[in-house]
Amino acid sequence: MNSQLPQDEKGNYIVRIGHSPDPDDAFMFHAMTNGKFPTPGYNFVHELQDIETLNHRAINKELEVSAVSIHAYPEIAENYALMNCGASMGEGYGPMIVCKKGISIEHAKNSIIAVPGMKTSAYLGLRLAWGDVKVEVVPFDEIIPAVLEGKYDSGLIIHEGQLTYVEHDLDVLIDLGKWWNSRTDNFPMPLGGNVVRRDLGKKAMEDITMYTRMSIEYAIENPAEALEFAKKWGRGIDDATNQKFVSMYVNQRTIDYGDDGRASIKQFIQEGQDIGLINKDFNIELVEFIGRG
Repeated sequence: MNSQLPQDEKGNYIVRIGHSPDPDDAFMFHAMTNGKFPTPGYNFVHELQDIETLNHRAINKELEVSAVSIHAYPEIAENYALMNCGASMGEGYGPMIVCKKGISIEHAKNSIIAVPGMKTSAYLGLRLAWGDVKVEVVPFDEIIPAVLEGKYDSGLIIHEGQLTYVEHDLDVLIDLGKWWNSRTDNFPMPLGGNVVRRDLGKKAMEDITMYTRMSIEYAIENPAEALEFAKKWGRGIDDATNQKFVSMYVNQRTIDYGDDGRASIKQFIQEGQDIGLINKDFNIELVEFIGRG
């Protein structure tokens, strides 16, 4: 392993894990960052930031492990490998464009849409579905309030907003997860993945991926404990909404992408290349999934 990594007082390497401050990521990483099982040689610590910030930190090679948008992965693939676990995929659901009642799709397409970041998979999905629309970047947790206040006629929502928008009597103009599922071979929509930095070396990359998978499995097998921890990052959502949201994005697919999940990632990136949002020189066939059985 890279000896430049900092060590704790016991001589364990400190591995920083960047993830979004939302319940599904917290649920996944609860066990490995709270000492629920042994991780000899490694001490895992959280670094919580919004996904667009994590995308840019990965571009700068800052963190050893991070959640990133699949849209952003080609830009960091030289320095990070995708883990085969930790996927966030929309199984017939996903990011949505929401608006107040009375706004048409055509009106929304011709006005400025609030989006959570230009490197997010949600933004790539929007561009694939609606073309070259006008957008402005707004922090993900401020998009629904901005639409309600009339600052924007529509907004692209992610995270628990995909459930809580109903509390605000907003309409859905398009659910990008359903859209992607219907126009592909029933593929889930690729949204986020976990990456591990290549300069740690093969053994460390495989160890860290193994512990990540173990952490996900622990949470799924001990849901009450992990859900209680995850709820801290739900911005006031109730227990039922917390459980529903976590189950949407932490499931068997999170333990292993599956053949269709990996195929969906390839198609998503290739279509991004076709519209010029992803570098055409990136060879998706060279993508490896660390920890694939």
